[in-house]
Amino acid sequence: MQTTNHLLMIRPVDFKFNEQTAANNKFQVASTESNIQTQALNEFDGFVELLRKNKVDVTVVDDTLQPETPDSIFPNNWVSFHDDGSIYLYPMFSENRRLERRKDILEGLKDKFEVNHISDLSFYEMQYAFLEGTGSMVLDRVNKIAYACLSVRTDQEVLDNFCMLTGYEPVSFQAVDSTNFPIYHTNVMMCIGDRFAVICLDSIRNEEEKLAVMLRLTNSGKTIIEITPDQMSHFAGNMLQVVNGDNESLLVMSDQAYLSLTEDQKTTLEQFCRIIHAPLYTIEQNGGGSARCMLAEIHLPEK
Repeated sequence: MQTTNHLLMIRPVDFKFNEQTAANNKFQVASTESNIQTQALNEFDGFVELLRKNKVDVTVVDDTLQPETPDSIFPNNWVSFHDDGSIYLYPMFSENRRLERRKDILEGLKDKFEVNHISDLSFYEMQYAFLEGTGSMVLDRVNKIAYACLSVRTDQEVLDNFCMLTGYEPVSFQAVDSTNFPIYHTNVMMCIGDRFAVICLDSIRNEEEKLAVMLRLTNSGKTIIEITPDQMSHFAGNMLQVVNGDNESLLVMSDQAYLSLTEDQKTTLEQFCRIIHAPLYTIEQNGGGSARCMLAEIHLPEK
């Protein structure tokens, strides 16, 4: 299945601008306000309420004050969960983000889900090679394709190793923003749904790579919905399709992303799923990530 009804979210206790990630995340802008944690917590709780109101199963785990992990609100970068009962842990670029990996969270999930094995790829950190989970990779879980724009946070060797272990096919490419700066995570420029793909094709400057991505998407049955670089900068690529308890397909995004879409784009997307969105402005500005980054999909078999 491409989608799941089960999500893991980490409730922040000390959310703030992370100096260690800012150099290569141009979506991230430091705020001058003093109550960032309070605002982020209100946005987080409102987002969880929206998801649960729409009958999505959300497991919320509180972050801890120590060690200091300002980006813990984005768990999809350090862990991914798969329908064969496997869990993958990933090598992280920033030292303080490596501290987000928590075995107690994985142990807690075993009460509800089957876990067959855990593969830890974090040893690549010693080689200064990184692959930040489903931030670095946008997974077509049905067709077993891992799309990845290469960057300092997304290394080809680690990508190839993940694909070898999981049976995925790697589709890698270079992608940049409107200033020609490399995009740090693939999931800010594309989203894969069960029957559609949202993607900023203009960010792939190499025509051969762009054509290869387009062909792989269309050949795997996806309707391509193209977004502009400006829409990408408003997190319109940072969406996630989920399914709720009534087996209804939902497309989850932020208010900012939703407001950036044209009416035609919304109409096309609504042919595939119902859109729900939440205000995440503080999290987006200071963290450089949006709705999709906050959601770690749990595809593990239920007990």
